[in-house]
Amino acid sequence: MSAAHTSHAVPLGKENAYDQVRVYIWELPVRVAHWMMVASICTLSITGYYMHAPYIDADRYGDWVMGDMRFIHILSAYAFAICIAMRIFWFFFGNRYVAIDQYVPTTKERFRGIFKVATYYSFLRWRPVSYIGHNPLAGLSYFGIYMLALVEIFTGFDLYSQTLSTPWIRAAFGWVQPLISIQYVREIHFCIMFVFWIFFLQHIYTAALVSIEEESGLMDSIFSGYKFIPKAELDEETRASQ
Repeated sequence: MSAAHTSHAVPLGKENAYDQVRVYIWELPVRVAHWMMVASICTLSITGYYMHAPYIDADRYGDWVMGDMRFIHILSAYAFAICIAMRIFWFFFGNRYVAIDQYVPTTKERFRGIFKVATYYSFLRWRPVSYIGHNPLAGLSYFGIYMLALVEIFTGFDLYSQTLSTPWIRAAFGWVQPLISIQYVREIHFCIMFVFWIFFLQHIYTAALVSIEEESGLMDSIFSGYKFIPKAELDEETRASQ
């Protein structure tokens, strides 16, 4: 057995920390889209929940809280749609760590990896399974969130097309209305918000856990773009991709 293979088989941890190299993983458009998504989801949630169930008393003459909330919601919706479009574009034009096959498993190895990572998150494995980019389970869950984001965009702009909108928005999204009752569209749009927040809490927990266990700088990488990878693992991954 080669030294490189032996090093790769050792679970990541303190024993590998001395032999790590700094690798550029998340490119700038990916990081920008990530933080645009976080900011827009926060503002969309705050304003959207107010539109669903107003929680601010607007008892002064001239107050127009609902109008302000609606305006911020629409601006945030455009920002959200742009960042989702950026991420989908980068599936096909980014580096190999954010390619579409990192989100949709296309090989037996990626399929098997889903179950291996699931055993770690289920406390059935002591150490995380190491991956330079997204692990297969994380990638698949992110892809599911992006698909839900598309549903959120279509339902949101469909609701917008029923009130104040431009002709192109009515043409692009108005076709949803004859297929689904507007009340169901509202409920779908509203409920997906809670799915996003459940995912957000789980995402923070698993990212922090794996960052601590792997000592790879995972949490810092969404700011800098760089992770710290054991050199033997990087060499093996490079050979496999050639």
